[in-house]
Amino acid sequence: MKILFAASLALVTLVQTSLSFGDTANGKALYTQRCAMCHGAEIKGTGPLAHKSNPPTPDLTTSAFKKRFSDYPGVIVSSIILRPNGDLIPKTLRENGVKLAPHAWTVNDLRDLNQYMRGVIVK
Repeated sequence: MKILFAASLALVTLVQTSLSFGDTANGKALYTQRCAMCHGAEIKGTGPLAHKSNPPTPDLTTSAFKKRFSDYPGVIVSSIILRPNGDLIPKTLRENGVKLAPHAWTVNDLRDLNQYMRGVIVK
């Protein structure tokens, strides 16, 4: 009985750990492929398309953004990707001749991207 309990506890711990920690390699790959063209490698709004959008791409390392990121973890990344701001991202890409294949975002992708960006922003 003790062995079964210990095995169950270990499994629950493993599952909870894997759900709470993002895969930063996946997050970095997603960021590099889908975000860096505007936000830049350092997430400071310095990518090649940063000043070609209206409004220009913001610096996400400012203290105001760090506070929003801390107050609403995960919400900012998912809300930008899900585009409540309309057509800004697709329009900027289209106007600059950038073809970006559609991506079927998963909860894990959003978590991983959030985790990766958090690591860069908090530095």
